[in-house]
Amino acid sequence: MLLLDGRKARAHYTALLIEKVNKLSFSPRLAIIQVGNRADSDAFIKAKKSFANKIGVKEIHTKLPGEVSQEEILQIIKKYNEDKDVHGIIVQLPLPPHLDSEFIINSIDPKKDTDGLTPNTTVMPATARGISQLMDFYNIDIKNKKVVVVGRSKLVGMPIAEMCKKRGGIVNICHSKTPYLREETIKSDILIVATGRAHLIKKEYVKEGAVVIDVGITRLDNGELTGDVDFYDVKDTVSMISPVPGGVGQMTVLALFENLLDACYNTKYE
Repeated sequence: MLLLDGRKARAHYTALLIEKVNKLSFSPRLAIIQVGNRADSDAFIKAKKSFANKIGVKEIHTKLPGEVSQEEILQIIKKYNEDKDVHGIIVQLPLPPHLDSEFIINSIDPKKDTDGLTPNTTVMPATARGISQLMDFYNIDIKNKKVVVVGRSKLVGMPIAEMCKKRGGIVNICHSKTPYLREETIKSDILIVATGRAHLIKKEYVKEGAVVIDVGITRLDNGELTGDVDFYDVKDTVSMISPVPGGVGQMTVLALFENLLDACYNTKYE
């Protein structure tokens, strides 16, 4: 069993990314908009800010109270859309329930959408791009392979499925409540799971020798972070598997900044 180590892959791509940043005549700027005080959002933003500092990107972190109005957020996004010194914008999700997340995300200029979530975005959504790069690093060829994506969210599951189709995979999209889910997953050469349900996938769901990519992450009552796949149950069945933590999450942060650099070049700010 080969561990798909996101930290190792990210280190490789980070060196290349730093070279790209150093070739620019300016420091790329990323605007991060956060609403409320969620511990998970704080942790994700801390990781993004740390990575930005590492590669030479300047971040502008705007943290708003949980009760902020939608109009206030839209005005801030409008300001960053119009600011030529800001090259990328992300809104940390999830947002409080009184806000229309889709409307807010769609107000971002597609050329500055570094999460890749707006309808006319010019970049691949960050999680899908991160998985694609992880596949490249480990030379995983999915052309004409049976790929099952468990998870159909607009933000994660669907973009991953689309990415796999573009790479030539024969893709089937399922979800946690799919009838006879095991009968679908057991057929897959490559199984990608993104439901946020801890240990949904056990050994009996996985084909012998399959490649398994675990996107989900859940904090258990004991504080341990775990994925959608029961790692210790499946590890002797699979040929390759990404760990949680230390797998896809590492690559998603990297992909966000790959998208930022693409935005810099696409808008010809250099």
